[in-house]
Amino acid sequence: MSDNIKSSTQEHLDIYTIKNHLVFLKDGSCSLVLRTTAINFNLLSEEEQDATIYAYAGLLNSLSFPIQILIRSQRKNISDYISLLDNRIQTTPSQKVKENLLSYRQFVKSLVKENRVLEKKFYVVVSFSAIELGVTKGTFNPFAKEPQKPPFDLSYIEEKASMALYPRRDHIIRQFARIGLKASQLTTSELVTLYYTIYNQGSISSTSINPTTSS
Repeated sequence: MSDNIKSSTQEHLDIYTIKNHLVFLKDGSCSLVLRTTAINFNLLSEEEQDATIYAYAGLLNSLSFPIQILIRSQRKNISDYISLLDNRIQTTPSQKVKENLLSYRQFVKSLVKENRVLEKKFYVVVSFSAIELGVTKGTFNPFAKEPQKPPFDLSYIEEKASMALYPRRDHIIRQFARIGLKASQLTTSELVTLYYTIYNQGSISSTSINPTTSS
């Protein structure tokens, strides 16, 4: 029963597999995903805003291939962070520091209670299309089901896609650096995690805060 459900679900997904930091789709196309940092545009001076706009326009004008920009918002789960604060409160010998931690803990809880604290993540998807691979609509029977596996061997697709995708990736990283953004390619495990959260919205409703300490 479970195998039938799993098989039926996979038939409706475009993704065939994720391998060597690339996403292979059933139609023969292939993609890589870049994660980027962000800047607070409103905090920039007028001159900095103008420079950022011109740099972004330069990025768009430099593109000879399509890209997709993805912004994901997820509600933060602060339970682990609260537990960390509780542990610090119990182990801190200074009464003054303990009182400050208690006050801060209460502030965090009230902030999350009154406002939905969201974490935004920014991605850029760079694709190698099935058309670039040489696949046309006539390759498939129009009366058949959607293809359930790529029309060529994965090693062949990867070889062809890599020659196009990696120069595109490097170009985008350089252009983003001009804007003040740092971009990096997602690894295989990071891609699996990303797509799992996308396709399992109900099971993963939030992300955790990564607490940091300061000296």
